[in-house]
Amino acid sequence: MGYQVLARKYRPQRFADVAGQDHVTRTLLNALSQNRVAHGYIFSGHRGIGKTTIARIVAMAVNCHAEIGSPQRPTPEPCGVCDSCVEIRQGNAVDVIEIDAATNRGIDEIRELRDAARYSPARDRYKIYILDEAHQITEAAFNALLKTLEEPPAHVIFMMATTEPENIPQTIRSRCQHFSFHAVKFDDILAQLKMIAEQEEIAAEDGALALLAEAGDGSMRDALSIMDQAIASAPVESGRPELSAAQIRELMGSVPNTVFEHMLEAVAAGQSAALMEQLNTLVNAGHSPSSLARQLVRYLRNTLMAKLGGEHTELLQISSDERARAARTALLFSEEELTRNLQITLRTFDDLNYRQEQRFHLELGLLKLIHAQRLLPVEELLSGIASGAPLPSTSRHASSPSRSAPASAAPAAPSISPFASPPSRTAAPEPKLSATPSPVAAPATPSAVAPFPAAASPAPAFAAMRTEGALAVAPEPGAPPAGEVDAESLRPAIAAALAAGGHASAGQLLATAAFVLNGSALRIEVPGVGKKMLSLTFNAAAEKIIRQELQRLAAPARFMIVPGEGSASAIAPAAAPLAGSMHDAALAHPLVQRAKEIFNAEIRSVVDLRQK
Repeated sequence: MGYQVLARKYRPQRFADVAGQDHVTRTLLNALSQNRVAHGYIFSGHRGIGKTTIARIVAMAVNCHAEIGSPQRPTPEPCGVCDSCVEIRQGNAVDVIEIDAATNRGIDEIRELRDAARYSPARDRYKIYILDEAHQITEAAFNALLKTLEEPPAHVIFMMATTEPENIPQTIRSRCQHFSFHAVKFDDILAQLKMIAEQEEIAAEDGALALLAEAGDGSMRDALSIMDQAIASAPVESGRPELSAAQIRELMGSVPNTVFEHMLEAVAAGQSAALMEQLNTLVNAGHSPSSLARQLVRYLRNTLMAKLGGEHTELLQISSDERARAARTALLFSEEELTRNLQITLRTFDDLNYRQEQRFHLELGLLKLIHAQRLLPVEELLSGIASGAPLPSTSRHASSPSRSAPASAAPAAPSISPFASPPSRTAAPEPKLSATPSPVAAPATPSAVAPFPAAASPAPAFAAMRTEGALAVAPEPGAPPAGEVDAESLRPAIAAALAAGGHASAGQLLATAAFVLNGSALRIEVPGVGKKMLSLTFNAAAEKIIRQELQRLAAPARFMIVPGEGSASAIAPAAAPLAGSMHDAALAHPLVQRAKEIFNAEIRSVVDLRQK
């Protein structure tokens, strides 16, 4: 016999061998043991996850010549050695008829099937019809099968496999037991690939098998097909093919996720030139813009899931190294920023499908990611009023002057937005209401009245633009540029604001942090503290307080908190250090004491996260 591909060679022959479909196999085994086999089944789900395979196993189980509980067959699993099991496994059983419904989809074929179903099986207990791609059957053909499927002969079982169950008429679905198959998990595919690599005597790196499992995208058959192709292209050493991650990436035309990590670091730092240089290197290496956009979308999705659920969340079906990489990138952005970046990248990917100059559109989409970092949510901008920042003029109703405005009010300077259209050369004597509301905020006029009192202390003015529910904030022409702000002078104000807002621990950590201005972003390096400690201390509420304080101080609203160099002993807390062991220090902390009072808690262990 010639070569047999891995997907056929390692096709499961028992319910226990099917990976990732425990809810289906458990139900079918119980039905077999209780002799409650239905006359019609619908198996639906993703491609290559075992629908037709389980249909064959059910056919073997119901037609197996060995009785359940006998020495040859102690469980409802088929024995696999009787004539019926062997013929069904080989695909030449007389009483098990597999029909490709994609080609035999008409009413004439279904009428022949219906007439043949009246006759008893030639040898086995049941005559079984397996209809693959059943959703391709026409509506007239389904109607011809309807009566037979509702009241079939006692010796007939229908099993339909489909990837689109919604295209099967409800009258058919209501007469069958419907099993919805799940996509196979990453860990299950990886375990199967490792087993096959051992059986085939293939030297494969863990990273290579992880790439194959991820490329399967929930389909076991897809992963095995790519593995077959990878083995054929792999170099042979000492008679054994060797699979490496670099070889598989080259085979699939993919890019290492390290590249996308560096690209998003450039986005977080606002480095447009560096981002374009990285893209230019990838395109010159032969990678298509559409493929790059697809991989960037997937990486951004994994980064967002790592931000939501942490590095070890079940939402990430990737290897441990990729989990750590996604978690590192998630530290650079907030949840809202990652959501916005994913939306921009998805829209760019959709645009590439019907654009001729794909590279230009991909470059534009990546530049939009950098420009979007200047956008702030409306609630964050408005919340700065309480700390002394003025409310930007965003009124769209300026058609008539306000009667309550003082007559001596001086007109405010018009706001300049980088996204606004160039001003008209002919100055209008008074503002007019446009028939279509402009997305750019109108400049403040003598007739506009601020709904909040002006702040006592001078604060920088901002120009605002409303775009998809967000406000882009840019300094007014008279405001001091961000580069003139002394980064080190921001520390005491931010630490005091955190302490006043109930985040004393975060304020103490910032007491020895290094504040560095990197272009339009502020980098805060906290020495002696690990990433876990930072994520626990600087939560969303603390980040909001820092952003508001930076806005009040006319500093860049974009900031990043990362672990810095130095030991834990270099951190000098604002309060006097507590004597005794770490456990005693934790018990004496006022936050811990307050938590014990509220929740009636008990401290059993203390873990130092500063060096992790």
